[in-house]
Amino acid sequence: MSEQENNENLLNPSAVDYSEDAIKTLDWCEHLRLRPGMYIGKLGDGTNADDGIYVLLKEVLDNAIDEYMMGFGKNIDVEVTESAVSVRDFGRGIPLGKLVDVVSKMNTGAKYDNKVFKKSVGLNGVGLKAVNALSSEFIITSYRDGEKKRARFSCGNLIEESDIEPTDEANGTFVHFVPDSTVFVGYAYREDFIVPLLKKYTFLNIGLVINFNGKRFVSRNGLLDLLREDMTNDPLYPIIHLKGDDIEVALTHANQYGEEYYSFVNGQFTSQGGTHLTAFKEAVSRTIKDYFGKPWEYSDIRNGIAAAISIKVEEPVFESQTKTKLGSRDMGPEGPTVAKFVGDFIKRELDNYLHRELDVAEVIQKKIQDSERERKAMAVVTKKDREQAKKLKVHNKKLLDCRVHLNDTRGDEEKKLQSSIFITEGDSAAGSITKIRNVETQAVFSLRGKPKNTYGKTKKMVYENEEFNMLQAALNIEESIDNLRYNKVIIATDADVDGMHIRLLLLTFFLQFFPEIIKRGHVYILQTPLFRVRNKKTTKRSGTKKTTKADDTYYCYSDEERIKAINLLGVNAEITRFKGLGEISPDEFRGFIGEDMRADRVSMHKEDGVNELLRFYMGKNSLERQNFIIDNLVVEDDSQIS
Repeated sequence: MSEQENNENLLNPSAVDYSEDAIKTLDWCEHLRLRPGMYIGKLGDGTNADDGIYVLLKEVLDNAIDEYMMGFGKNIDVEVTESAVSVRDFGRGIPLGKLVDVVSKMNTGAKYDNKVFKKSVGLNGVGLKAVNALSSEFIITSYRDGEKKRARFSCGNLIEESDIEPTDEANGTFVHFVPDSTVFVGYAYREDFIVPLLKKYTFLNIGLVINFNGKRFVSRNGLLDLLREDMTNDPLYPIIHLKGDDIEVALTHANQYGEEYYSFVNGQFTSQGGTHLTAFKEAVSRTIKDYFGKPWEYSDIRNGIAAAISIKVEEPVFESQTKTKLGSRDMGPEGPTVAKFVGDFIKRELDNYLHRELDVAEVIQKKIQDSERERKAMAVVTKKDREQAKKLKVHNKKLLDCRVHLNDTRGDEEKKLQSSIFITEGDSAAGSITKIRNVETQAVFSLRGKPKNTYGKTKKMVYENEEFNMLQAALNIEESIDNLRYNKVIIATDADVDGMHIRLLLLTFFLQFFPEIIKRGHVYILQTPLFRVRNKKTTKRSGTKKTTKADDTYYCYSDEERIKAINLLGVNAEITRFKGLGEISPDEFRGFIGEDMRADRVSMHKEDGVNELLRFYMGKNSLERQNFIIDNLVVEDDSQIS
């Protein structure tokens, strides 16, 4: 069809021939490759923990975990390079005669039979097939009762299939795959996303050993170990650890704002929660309220809570193929509802615990009273500011929003995945980004000067400070982090001392009042070049405007990159030092916030000692910081000291 004919059809839809020829039947592989998002969520390049390449890894691991849960194989060996994955489990091994079918025929698998996999997470028979279809190389070998069989695929197409052969290898399955770079463009696996995933598997399966690239992970205390690992603030009292048939919970409180939860179903991390987490939050609140016999609000009871819950459900129903949110109402075909099962367990076990551990109950009571006292104080002082905050959601003079939030009718989650917001300093930087941003998905929030230091302050400050009030309104996080409007919150400040200070003040704001934004991986630091090095000989004038060939211009993010560029251009190198974002022209900025944008995700780990770092750098200890600077000052030339 010519372009003219196609345009005519668009103007006149009735001209399109809707006949039998328009009906297509795709085979299993074609559909997976045509609509990968249906099966693995977003694609991505590996810079986010929920990118598709990690879902592929998880699909393979889930099968190995299911074997362990059924009592077969206590070790899993995992090797991952930047581009390839190998997983060897020691379970029962896939029946050899069905090896090819299991990874290449939809609706084929053993998990439709509850006797074989009673409480599995993979129930749709898709997982390994998605990995196969979306990998340029996929090799699977099954070892079973002294025999083995191997098959090799490319993009879902069978390349080679071996005969059944004798072997001395232990029972189990070996899977090796290389994600297809035409689907996952520019991807690379990152260890800092893989390690937390593997640790969660061990926390949920006590005694399971995962060997990863020479490192060994194992847990003896389940969810107790998980909270100890993932909490960045110290608990106010010993973590409460409760276990029963098909359920395990751990909870405590910390001196922090908000609520922090980790929920799991059949070993699957349900990052979006679901019916089990809703029931857990309700049950904990009600049990504590009934124990003390006080008319407390649930928000005060849960403020500062850190908790984890894991349950096992027969035939779980998830709200998507990526299994991030449980939708099941019942524990199984003949079991109680999820709400009743979780509620009865918490009511019985947590109530008994509080009656035994009176000192813990006393600490919980004080924490709740402190939260209640602060909330009531804020209700009186900030009523006007809260009303203003609601207005700001509609009329925020500092926010230049993106169209996916202004006009789009698609689901909130899809909008959130697509969108980002740049927090800039000053009008010049905001102006450069505003002129060349992607108006569909990129928003801009402009700060005026340096924000206040929020370390040690109460949340009342958020409402009393216009900048912070407008920022939380723009992000839509006043009531819950779950309402965050943007997938990426990108701090875009100058690379000078003032810019670094503003960056630190913003990070302090998030860490003090909204730490979950950082813990969930939404906060980024924009990296912009410090230098432009170009060949002055090839620079031409077009009217009054200079133009330079792209291959003779280098944008350098470090001194090392600058030196390398100078060496490439030699004596013709012309060097420009960018002192601020406002000095970078909009045309140049286009490449820095586009597909090749360098943005470093801000992460939090227990070993970082976040509280101590904040106290040292942002606390009222000026003399301590001054002495530190003096003691660590490095002077290379004594003659420069006057």
